[in-house]
Amino acid sequence: MSDLITSEIKFEIELDSNRVPEKLFWTAEDGGIAKEEAKAIMLSIWDSKAKETMRIDLWTKDMPVDEMKIFFHQTLVAMSDTFKRATDDEKMTNTMKDFCDYFAEKLELVK
Repeated sequence: MSDLITSEIKFEIELDSNRVPEKLFWTAEDGGIAKEEAKAIMLSIWDSKAKETMRIDLWTKDMPVDEMKIFFHQTLVAMSDTFKRATDDEKMTNTMKDFCDYFAEKLELVK
């Protein structure tokens, strides 16, 4: 029998009176992160019983739109990489990467 190890990732959200995020912090002690400030969080959780994805998408009211576009692009690229590692589907990964390039071009993120 193996010993199980647990790890915790914690999110702390400061809200204004309308419950809009003012500040976001995250902690992952195993990764050396302690109450690090962030401007946006996208979290997807797979519910195997319901066969659906639950999501938490938060961003602070002072998150600049130009940074949000970069955040989305980098998230899409990371999802392509994760998809490749999870499925080993080279063809679809390349299609996803092509879309990421198109996305960056249309938002003028590449110079």
